[in-house]
Amino acid sequence: MAPLDHAAAPPGASRIGEIVAALRELRVKSHRTRYGDAPLPDLPSKSATAAIIDGLVAAMFPRHFGPPGLLGESIDGFVAFAVTTALQSLEKQVRLELELTAHNTEAAGGDHQARAADIAGRFGDGLPTIRALLETDIRAAFEGDPAAKSLDEVISCYPGVLAIIHHRLAHGLYRLGAPMLARMVSEAAHSATGIDIHPGAEIGESFFIDHGTGVVIGETTIIGRRVRIYQAVTLGAKRFETDQAGGLLKAYPRHPIIEDDVVVYAGATILGRITVGMGSAIAGNVWLTHSVPPGSVITQAKERSDADGGI
Repeated sequence: MAPLDHAAAPPGASRIGEIVAALRELRVKSHRTRYGDAPLPDLPSKSATAAIIDGLVAAMFPRHFGPPGLLGESIDGFVAFAVTTALQSLEKQVRLELELTAHNTEAAGGDHQARAADIAGRFGDGLPTIRALLETDIRAAFEGDPAAKSLDEVISCYPGVLAIIHHRLAHGLYRLGAPMLARMVSEAAHSATGIDIHPGAEIGESFFIDHGTGVVIGETTIIGRRVRIYQAVTLGAKRFETDQAGGLLKAYPRHPIIEDDVVVYAGATILGRITVGMGSAIAGNVWLTHSVPPGSVITQAKERSDADGGI
């Protein structure tokens, strides 16, 4: 066998210049469509945003996600450094998003730096509230899974917990006016866990996703307290409304409302702006497109309330 020629030119090397020129032409055309002849705006960085979230998660759970060997006062020192570093970087990324949004919408100029500082500051102020809310989610996972051996195991290993940690942070950014950064945060968790939660979804305390792969929760979903869902559950839109020109409407409620103490089992699909009443159970593989009253038990073949004896 002849030895490999490591110095050989790659396939198509003689046409690299043509390829580069063709890609440049397409890129310039795309940029002109989006931005006209104005200078290209800088974009928020996915890698920087991921580093921000990693830092904040480590600050909230330093024993689990911080560097090894943290003890006593060193923990507070690490947390102070991690939060300060993350919020400084967050301010820059928020400013880039605000500038991009203003550019894309042709909005009047504003003090994006001041607004970014305000958003980052308010987000930082909300971290203790997020951490307290996550404590309820972690305990719900531990108490809801007989396989869980400890809270530390739940925090370190459960994909549903990782997804809700990211969602609580993403939702905070979404509510404060940084939806693109929020989406970056949620998509990082989606890639890592297979759980897709839109940052706009409102989720109450003590939320538990068991297993989790394939879960989809849409933007305008509202989930109450102590709700548990299993893998491959979809809380989605039944249809997409359009305007007179045929374009999709963006800002209207189109996803389900799941009230307190509901359980949704594996593979269930719940679509549209419907309400699943408090204390209901939705069995596996159910396709549900209408509201059900509190205490309902919904199976593929029938639906009955608790008063009728359940399943």
